[in-house]
Amino acid sequence: MEERKKIVVICGPTASGKTGLSLILANKFNGEIISADSMQVYKQLDVGTAKATKEEQSLAKHHLIDFLDPAESYNVEIFTRLAKEKIYEISSRGKLPFIVGGTGLYIESLVKGVAFTHQNDDKTIKNQLYKDLEEKGKEYLYNQLLQIDPDYAKTVHPNNAVRVIRALEIYYTTGVTMSKQIANSKPIEKPFDAFIIAITFKNRAKLYQNIDKRVDIMVNNGILQEAEYVYKNKELFKSSAAAIGYKEFFPYFDGNQTLQECVDILKQRSRNYAKRQLTWFNRMTDVNWVYVDDDIDYREQAEKMLDNFMNGK
Repeated sequence: MEERKKIVVICGPTASGKTGLSLILANKFNGEIISADSMQVYKQLDVGTAKATKEEQSLAKHHLIDFLDPAESYNVEIFTRLAKEKIYEISSRGKLPFIVGGTGLYIESLVKGVAFTHQNDDKTIKNQLYKDLEEKGKEYLYNQLLQIDPDYAKTVHPNNAVRVIRALEIYYTTGVTMSKQIANSKPIEKPFDAFIIAITFKNRAKLYQNIDKRVDIMVNNGILQEAEYVYKNKELFKSSAAAIGYKEFFPYFDGNQTLQECVDILKQRSRNYAKRQLTWFNRMTDVNWVYVDDDIDYREQAEKMLDNFMNGK
């Protein structure tokens, strides 16, 4: 049997420092980075998705970033399929694949080897679901999911319209619930020899300060222009129009809220999202946590742990 490929996962909540740590470790261990982010795949959406800058991308080769038109669909099935291809490609060149991001469903599905059945998007069903979202709201769709697939619904926040709609779309297209698909598709053995590093702050208040600061920087760096681009194309850009980062500014363009009110709402929703990310990563197994505000330098700690992993210790 072929030896399982080694991969390194760097995960954590938004604004915790994943990009910086991944660049340090990728350079130290001859690695390349595969983005595990559901929004950084889209072209022209750089600021609001906290995409690695061109300068940062020049420090280590990046994959699955900045390659899709915002009108195209992206989901966990597409991610796991593409990420597997990239892992084997990177490994074949003698490099170490680093999976970096904050989308817990993507990371856990890849690490566990969940084999999603490929489904072509049903535009009629998808368009109806997004029409229901606009006319009847998130609660209406979430209640549908609760009735159809209560087990999966418990893992999804009611405000996460993208995941709710995807689960409903799969059910209405195939007749199989998302929870049943996941349960039936886990292999006996995990496909990769994965070492998972999660980064955060011991003091939650410091993480929230980082999030607020990041939003302010985004405003200064032009998130409003990106948000207006999404707003003007919201019928086409369904994923980005429903995700945290751009929709918070729609009331400003509608003339219903001030810019500052929208910024404050984005900060609050980003903090709430970070809580959900932490909940997800905390329930995952075999996670090695490092803390930015620890007495021990988290970068040195991560390097030591990864060195032990690579040397079989």
